[in-house]
Amino acid sequence: QVQLVESGGGWVQAGGSLRLSCVASGGAFNYHAVGWFRQPPGKEREFVAGTSWNGGSTFTVDSVKGRFTISRDSAKNTVYLRMNSLKPEDTAVYYCAAARTRYSDYVKILSEYAYWGQGTQVTVSP
Repeated sequence: QVQLVESGGGWVQAGGSLRLSCVASGGAFNYHAVGWFRQPPGKEREFVAGTSWNGGSTFTVDSVKGRFTISRDSAKNTVYLRMNSLKPEDTAVYYCAAARTRYSDYVKILSEYAYWGQGTQVTVSP
């Protein structure tokens, strides 16, 4: 059973940067693709970025492309989301998740994720 804990959220002014961390324990985390999702106030959870199980391929959605970067450090059982040039519309609770199956490429579909963290709040002021 994989347990995930996110950290690094907070308040920042538009144009600022944050780095979110997702630290795993309790399972074969390094064999699972990992994704970052976000849930803005009053909206549904949406996929933001994903990495394959070995970090060899990554994907970011168009709305954050060029501003957000996902990476993983297997030695630390950690996946990061570096967020630059933040905008007010990036305000949301950010979640990391590990895919249900092992050895997969990045996964964009929420239902394919079995393990979730508790989320970390990111607030971007104008």
